[in-house]
Amino acid sequence: MIMRHTTWLIAVTCLTALMACGQQPPAKKKPNILFVITDDQSFPYASAYGTPGVRTPVFDAVAASGVLFNNAFAAAPQCSPSRAALLTGRNIWQLEEAGTHSSYFPKKFPVFTALLDSAGYKTGYTGKAWGPGNWKDAGWKNNPVGVAYNQHTIVPPYKTISNIDYSANFKAFYQQKQADQPFFFWVGTHEPHRAYTKGSGGDTGAVHLPAFLPDDAVIKNDLRDYAEEIAWADAQIGKIIDFLREKGELENTLIVLTSDNGMPFPSAKATLMEYGTHVPLAVSWKGVIEGGRRTDELVGLIDLAPTFLQAAGVAGMPQISGKSLLPLLTQQTDTARNAYVLTGMERHSASRPDNVGYPSRAIRTADYLFVLNCKPDRWPAGDPPPASEAPSPSPDIKPVGRGYHDIDDPSPSKSFLITHKNEWPQLFHQGFEKRPAELLYDVRNDPGCTKNLAADPAFDSVRHALRSQLQEMLTQQGDPRMTDNGDIFESYPRFGTMRNFPGFKKKGEYNPAYQHADH
Repeated sequence: MIMRHTTWLIAVTCLTALMACGQQPPAKKKPNILFVITDDQSFPYASAYGTPGVRTPVFDAVAASGVLFNNAFAAAPQCSPSRAALLTGRNIWQLEEAGTHSSYFPKKFPVFTALLDSAGYKTGYTGKAWGPGNWKDAGWKNNPVGVAYNQHTIVPPYKTISNIDYSANFKAFYQQKQADQPFFFWVGTHEPHRAYTKGSGGDTGAVHLPAFLPDDAVIKNDLRDYAEEIAWADAQIGKIIDFLREKGELENTLIVLTSDNGMPFPSAKATLMEYGTHVPLAVSWKGVIEGGRRTDELVGLIDLAPTFLQAAGVAGMPQISGKSLLPLLTQQTDTARNAYVLTGMERHSASRPDNVGYPSRAIRTADYLFVLNCKPDRWPAGDPPPASEAPSPSPDIKPVGRGYHDIDDPSPSKSFLITHKNEWPQLFHQGFEKRPAELLYDVRNDPGCTKNLAADPAFDSVRHALRSQLQEMLTQQGDPRMTDNGDIFESYPRFGTMRNFPGFKKKGEYNPAYQHADH
């Protein structure tokens, strides 16, 4: 396990005390913005939520000095669509190619980072920005997030942890900015994305076991290794915040810590179920946001783009769906929040014949999660392995293997459920087998989404109301899935791994079978 040195513990203690100090007058100059987005961290995997077996003292300190969100949601349950939505303030069905995984990011969609840059901010990132996907051929000079600062590296404690030195790269960025120039910096940790080093989290101790995973030592150890990577990422962010304190910048820095989507386990990432899109979120801004608060308000990460722009005093982006969180953060009670958030998913990996996805849309209220699966005849986690596989037409086309590729590999938890599906039939069914067109979950009592209430007559009124609300909002926002043009999403190129399923499998090309003539 990662050593927790005494000096680090002292630094965290000092940081917590500093950030917990009383409020000071609001900053008069434009604020700096430090944005941290981990890779694949589900709610409630942060110790500020009281979750056992997770150590996130830096996240906890930021939450204590500001606002901790219990109900924050990524726009999509996978990396690049979620990040594109966050950058633009739009939902994935409003983003064309950027609404699917590992495709193009059309240059026509404004991003808040460019607006901050134009307003005089020094902008940049380290680690993972928007991606995976192709931004160069879409006309961008840099990644849509900004200029990369990844030159400084370290020797990590485990080979599955990134060697990027996030804090050293932030320092290099900071040293390049002009005196008194405000900055926006994006820290995209590669942790806790798979793979993990087996045993890095130990084989004893508390663990948060979601209801959709078997109660078995293999699963628990996998979760401990997952939590260890979360702890590593948290410690690296602490170094950046310590540097801001040393430079006297902490007083005027808006800090936002969150994740792009949920955990890479069955029934989580690449699904619209609760652990696929529900993410941690903590926000602090000393002297502007009153600390020690925790809120149940429903918010989306698409709300961050207008929040950052409003905080910086920069004109907002037109035709976006996100709403600034600043009135909520500063307790301006005359601004009401929505009673729901919307999420969506298109193709994740190359995991089905003809390179098609598993399109679905969802509406989440305080009590319920309703999911509309647009193509329920497809396998949600990707097709199972075929009885026999034709020879690959190219060395670049990987074999299908054991299938179910929308669940990340390598994964001990995935392997365990496949191998032991007869011992855990209900959990295997939930994670791997076909789902009905409509799903309804009582998320207050069933956060693991293990009991679908959509067919229960007692919940007919709830189901009808949520379906109507979802379809109304999707239609208003121009979702092609609400028209006869929904399959346009199936045409979009994929630049990631292609597998030897039947049908179309050309990397980086549009699928002509689904491409409309006017595209």
